[in-house]
Amino acid sequence: MVQCKVVVSQSRQVLKKFIILAYLKAPLKLRLTNISGINLFTGYGEGYVMVNRQRHEQSLVVLRERLVTDWPPAGFDDLESGDFARLAELKPEIVLLGTGERLRFPRPELTRALIEARIGLEVMDLQAACRTYNFLAAEERKVAAALLFS
Repeated sequence: MVQCKVVVSQSRQVLKKFIILAYLKAPLKLRLTNISGINLFTGYGEGYVMVNRQRHEQSLVVLRERLVTDWPPAGFDDLESGDFARLAELKPEIVLLGTGERLRFPRPELTRALIEARIGLEVMDLQAACRTYNFLAAEERKVAAALLFS
């Protein structure tokens, strides 16, 4: 809480002061510094992401030390249980599933391999997955971002 004094009017020796109590809602910008040797998202846009300044336009999995550019599903509707089994084999603590421009949840039976391996799954749109991945990777978490573009 911030306390501010504001002069509202001043006339004939009358000074009206009001104390305003307000919560600050200032934007917060995070910048990653001094992090090298790991994969980080450096940009994204319609139909692409950039990992370490390299552009990718098809489904991929990004881990701190590895890129999986041959992840089979071309889009959300192509997801199969084997795709999640392959993610489980990578042994992350958590998988961030970026489902393209909009949020869509996979059927629970598809994600069974992650549940059995006790790997967390967070579903979000592609841009949110990129931002969240960078934050968790900077904290040295074992995170995988599995990204779908359609």
